[in-house]
Amino acid sequence: MKLRYIMNIGVLSSISIVLMLFNFPLPPFPNFLQVDFSDVPALLAAMTMGPVAGILVELLKNMLDWLLSGSTTGVPVGHIANFTTGVLFIIPVTFFYSKLQRIKGLIVGLVAGTIVMAVGMSLLNYVLFLPMYTLFLGMEPVKGDALKDMIVLGILPFNLVKGVIVMIVTMLVCRNIGTWMSHQRTKYN
Repeated sequence: MKLRYIMNIGVLSSISIVLMLFNFPLPPFPNFLQVDFSDVPALLAAMTMGPVAGILVELLKNMLDWLLSGSTTGVPVGHIANFTTGVLFIIPVTFFYSKLQRIKGLIVGLVAGTIVMAVGMSLLNYVLFLPMYTLFLGMEPVKGDALKDMIVLGILPFNLVKGVIVMIVTMLVCRNIGTWMSHQRTKYN
């Protein structure tokens, strides 16, 4: 059972890193904010094998991407931010899905995950990630109203839109593999 658990995490991490390569910006937002569907395999891992499995998929995905792609800052600030975004999304989804099960739990969890991710990343970008980016890139730090505007007009709405997009894709995937997910949940719970 433990070997199957590790293999499933490896397979879902591999799928996740491939999906991460197909990222794209959304036109009204800054180009450094990109949407990808790499959180979907992590969500599947969390819903079938538990939250730790989803977090491991997020961790492996970001570590492998950093090793393969590197980082513009020399430090994996973007990868740490991506990992944090994924975890903030996965935890509420897993919580509500495990409590309510079925489609209702999935919908409530995805909505809660989107809100937690958007608000959490807005706060973390304000306090941590944006200052780290500017520090490691040797840029002048964004402060005051400019930082607030970047968060309120850029990062918060971007994460809400990204959450909705990932929510729709996750619902479509889960609708098609619901039987497999139920079978997997019985193995790991």
